[in-house]
Amino acid sequence: MSENVNNSSIRVLIVDDHDLVRFGIKSLLSAQPGIKVVGTLSSGEDSISWCRDHNGEVDVILMDVNMPGIGGIEATHRISKSWPKVGIIIVTVHDEGPLPRQLLNGGAKGYLTKGNGVEEMITAIRDVHNGKYYIAKDIAQQMALSVLPGEASLLDILSKRELQVLMMIAQGTKTQEISEILNLSPKTISTYRRRLHEKLDVNSDIEMLHLAMKHGVLDESTLATK
Repeated sequence: MSENVNNSSIRVLIVDDHDLVRFGIKSLLSAQPGIKVVGTLSSGEDSISWCRDHNGEVDVILMDVNMPGIGGIEATHRISKSWPKVGIIIVTVHDEGPLPRQLLNGGAKGYLTKGNGVEEMITAIRDVHNGKYYIAKDIAQQMALSVLPGEASLLDILSKRELQVLMMIAQGTKTQEISEILNLSPKTISTYRRRLHEKLDVNSDIEMLHLAMKHGVLDESTLATK
């Protein structure tokens, strides 16, 4: 749901599939001068629909990555392509591995973890709104280390689409469902799965997910429990 805002306020949209996180961030930001939360959503699909329905009338989006459906990676890519003036800040549990670089290359303008404080989040929102990039210090350090000899993550070799398929597999999404969400054939999804196994030198999805957790791309909360 959208809300009326003062023209001088930075309009912020919160996208996260966890109710407590979503409303917690809204409560914190609502107390800040010059920032107005215009909506809270629980999926990447909803964020794209919201931008379409409101003609991109938002300045900054706080986007989670690991959500059901297309997730934050694809949503970030589509929104940044269709509404380039909207600044997207990733807010996730991940602070290492290839994920920050993948998302920044895919259109995100900022990257925070859920362990960063509210003051840093506010700074990120204001910087991104002013056309700057913002990467939390701990993440920037990890990214710098990842390009040093011998420090690169094994998962740096994955493309954006491969990483997206990996995360959907981790969430327990079936091949047919993934194909429908990404508008690709089931055969193409199976090819992506096989390519992931080959690139990561694993023999099963379980081995692949454990390796992804080891390299900081997934955490236990991402994995399907059903």
